Amino acid sequence: MSDYRLNTKCVQGGYTPKNGEPRQIPIIQSTTFKYDTSEDMGKLFDLEASGYFYTRLQNPTNDYVAAKIAELEGGTAAMLTSSGQAANFFSLFNICECGSHIVASSSIYGGTFNLIEVTMRKMGIDVTFVAPDCTEEEINAAFKENTRAVFGETIANPALTVLDIELYAKAAHEHGVPLIIDNTFPTPFNCRPIEWGADIVTHSTTKYMDGHGAGVGGAIVDSGKFDWMAHADKFPGLTKPDDSYHGITYAEKFGKEGAFITKATAQLMRDFGSIQSPQNAFLLNLGLESLHVRMPRHVENGQAVAEFLEGHDKVESVNYPGLKSNKYYPLAQKYFGNGGCGVVSFVLKGGRKSAEAFMKRLKLAAIETHVADARTCCLNPATSTHRQMTEEQLDAAGIPAGMVRMSCGLEDKQDLIDDLKQALEF
Repeated sequence: MSDYRLNTKCVQGGYTPKNGEPRQIPIIQSTTFKYDTSEDMGKLFDLEASGYFYTRLQNPTNDYVAAKIAELEGGTAAMLTSSGQAANFFSLFNICECGSHIVASSSIYGGTFNLIEVTMRKMGIDVTFVAPDCTEEEINAAFKENTRAVFGETIANPALTVLDIELYAKAAHEHGVPLIIDNTFPTPFNCRPIEWGADIVTHSTTKYMDGHGAGVGGAIVDSGKFDWMAHADKFPGLTKPDDSYHGITYAEKFGKEGAFITKATAQLMRDFGSIQSPQNAFLLNLGLESLHVRMPRHVENGQAVAEFLEGHDKVESVNYPGLKSNKYYPLAQKYFGNGGCGVVSFVLKGGRKSAEAFMKRLKLAAIETHVADARTCCLNPATSTHRQMTEEQLDAAGIPAGMVRMSCGLEDKQDLIDDLKQALEF
């Protein structure tokens, strides 16, 4: 499918049925696979032959969908995981170990921040956080001799900061490490980070890729461009023999194009088992088939809502990269050819009390912790996910009590604006 455009890849990428085979990707709802001889199965365990023996590691349904996502992102290999969190963990832990160091953007999703700052620190992996809009000198100063990866998000959730991918990629490559980008919010329809220098791309497929709140999942895509052997001393897991897999050296046997994903499957999926269920992969593919149709509407609605809110007298500020007044507007224009995403955050005058009154009056927009769904949803962190914090603590965290995060769905934009109008009449 490499010669086809993105719209066509959304519909038909990853799976081409042969004569008499199912037109839709089949759900292989089986934990195990039968073989005629022990020798046949042994070749799979030795990574000498391709195939399946246990769904905890790989499943045909998942691989079809992963192949489609790889095509969409312009990568050479991909894998599905049980969640976006699992995808981010696997992408980092695949090349990091006790004693390693990560450079990461400070405005990443809170769950990922906690993963790196707290959980991975307990595993002996250090981290230095830098501002998403830091200078070249500032990001270079964050590197250490033991740095093994740089991590960021194209559009941060929920901060909506826009990462200068080329700047981060330049710094990562000058220090001989890969740039890992979480591309959940733009999706490959609106941004393809590999084209701007990213080496590994991750997704929470739970969001726009699925698009209907039907199944939790994640994905990792390898660009196939990072030369692991050129930096062999930094990545022994890829460039030295793996004693747990009969002494295979992944970078030698599978090359730049396949080493990263093969190791992540053979080691991490084997040991952690964070596989996406075949049923969820099937639902994810249904979402992917309409991704190119849905994303323009999400962006259109997000832009319309942001412009409306920017002119309302009860709104203190609006954060949306598509607004010309936004500090990240130039970067958004550079990296997001089809617009960014449908998520808008705004701060109401009057703080927590105003936010509570506004949320109670909403009729069309549902109050949910979710984002990037076909249905519009809203969240006020001060009265939900961060309700244990004081006004002062919220301000210090950059989450004012009057902040509302709105994920614009696929409804008519005027209906969304009308709902906001009446809800702001508190």
